[in-house]
Amino acid sequence: MIPRYTRPAMAAIWKDDNKFRIWLAIELAACEAQHKLGKIPARDLKTILSKADFDVKGIDRLEAKVNHDVIAFLTNVAKYVGPSSRFIHMGLTSSDILDTALAIQMVQAADILIAGVKAVRKAAAAQARRHKFTPMMGRSHGVHAEPITFGLKMALMYDEFGRALQRLEAAREIVRVGQLSGAVGTHAHCDPLIEKIVCQKLGLKPAAISTQVLQRDRHAEFLTALALVGCSIERWAQEFRHLQRTEVREVEEFFAAGQKGSSAMPHKRNPIIGERLCGMARLLRGYALVGMENVPLWHERDISHSSAERVAMPDATIALDYMLDKLEWLVRTLRVLPKNMQANLQKTHGLIHSQQVLLALIKGGILREVAYKIVQDNAMKAWETQQDLRGLIEADPRAAQLKKADLDAAFDLKPHFKDVKRTFKAVGL
Repeated sequence: MIPRYTRPAMAAIWKDDNKFRIWLAIELAACEAQHKLGKIPARDLKTILSKADFDVKGIDRLEAKVNHDVIAFLTNVAKYVGPSSRFIHMGLTSSDILDTALAIQMVQAADILIAGVKAVRKAAAAQARRHKFTPMMGRSHGVHAEPITFGLKMALMYDEFGRALQRLEAAREIVRVGQLSGAVGTHAHCDPLIEKIVCQKLGLKPAAISTQVLQRDRHAEFLTALALVGCSIERWAQEFRHLQRTEVREVEEFFAAGQKGSSAMPHKRNPIIGERLCGMARLLRGYALVGMENVPLWHERDISHSSAERVAMPDATIALDYMLDKLEWLVRTLRVLPKNMQANLQKTHGLIHSQQVLLALIKGGILREVAYKIVQDNAMKAWETQQDLRGLIEADPRAAQLKKADLDAAFDLKPHFKDVKRTFKAVGL
């Protein structure tokens, strides 16, 4: 049966408990750094580190009153710490905590997405190797062109998701940046050494410069990378949907016992996962646009980006995680139908060999334009009359120079597959 989405780790990244846990880690790391600079007494630091905690419901109640999430958080933490809490958040501003925490959350999300892409590549590689020499029809403009193998098609998918992997790894590095620079980013009340120490402890790079907020081109690049991975998912989901059409029927989504495809037509087996993935890719492109719209903020900062990010970041990462999970399942369980592929190869009565016939005529000394007309005339006749191209060529006196051996070679599939091994090696399979 189609598995339910069972990877809650991504959603957990964006839950309040994880967010506040990161906020607390930043504040505690800052206190430790302040102590190193002689600004927090050892006794107070010990109290802060041993007692600091929070209560999500308590924070929610406070936020409803003060209408400020960071102040509500700090007030709640202070209840646990006591008088020593006066040293917490010293010299910092809210965005120091919010932006640094968001960077950690994006890195956490990227790690899950990177693992998801690797799983998709593993599934594509298995299908590619399994069908390395399974012949099928290659198509251009949706029309039969020349033969390929299903393995080559899946090797192409494996290669494309290699670039998806690189994009996510690069995006992870772009957003792996924190800041503790204070109001308008001047470090007036927060020594740059504190920023450096905290970021290093949390696995981030300190921003070279910030303006109370990290610049949002980073976040836009992250969301754009997610959208591009979504485009690749859609490209392959659409490919499998096309190949499942009744007129083609070369692959099918797995259809479980007891599954039903239509409330009206009992015979239906629809590519519902592929269709779902195509639709969800549109969401990711929308979130990428949100990221771009968030780049131009007023002067050193405003918070117009904040409300949008609180929706876009969780939704985009959760959506892509879901999509990668479903695509991996789709590829891994894909039903491949080699007999139908073979039947489709023969459907156009040899027209797929037209280029090989053309080249054979040219090799025999006929001018290209003349040879092209000979083959095209017979190809058009084959289209209209459903006669075999080989028989029409054999009966055409203009192609009399072609002997049986020449025609055998011209209508052979093998030349199309001679480069398969090299191509597999080139993409790392």
